[in-house]
Amino acid sequence: MHFVIHAIDRSDAGSLRSQIRPAHLDYLGGFDITFGGPMLDDDGAMCGSLIVVQTENRAAAEAFAAGDPYALAGLFESVVITAMKPVLGV
Repeated sequence: MHFVIHAIDRSDAGSLRSQIRPAHLDYLGGFDITFGGPMLDDDGAMCGSLIVVQTENRAAAEAFAAGDPYALAGLFESVVITAMKPVLGV
């Protein structure tokens, strides 16, 4: 199944995202990522993450999101995980 991970950074995160980014990218390499990248605010600054990951089930998607170095470092204010069915662009 595919799951969308929609994570919003804490407003007080400062440079935490850039400090943790190398570990985050290494972590993603171990998973079946369909699509992903940082979300940007109106000024072009990174303010969150959007990742579409393929996992066996919701529990695996939740474990993926919880194990992300960004999540472990406390970067996110909120994380929403939603199942999806890719139709276009796949």
